[in-house]
Amino acid sequence: MTAMQMRETFSATELTALRNDLLQGVIDSHEAAELLQIFLSGRGFGVSPQRARDAASRVEMAGCSLPVLQRELENLALVM
Repeated sequence: MTAMQMRETFSATELTALRNDLLQGVIDSHEAAELLQIFLSGRGFGVSPQRARDAASRVEMAGCSLPVLQRELENLALVM
């Protein structure tokens, strides 16, 4: 899937809501990975649990910035 198609799939509103969910409360990297998996599977994408954990760690290290979150989702989503 190209970056342009992904941007059309994940709206700015959806990405912002996911970011807010990731920033709310105290969650660990496993919970963050689960949120990424739920977000993607809810939109018809497959996702590797291990890759989701790795992506969650990278998003966390980047301060949960929207560009990093979007890039990680693009790399993580598996078209079903």
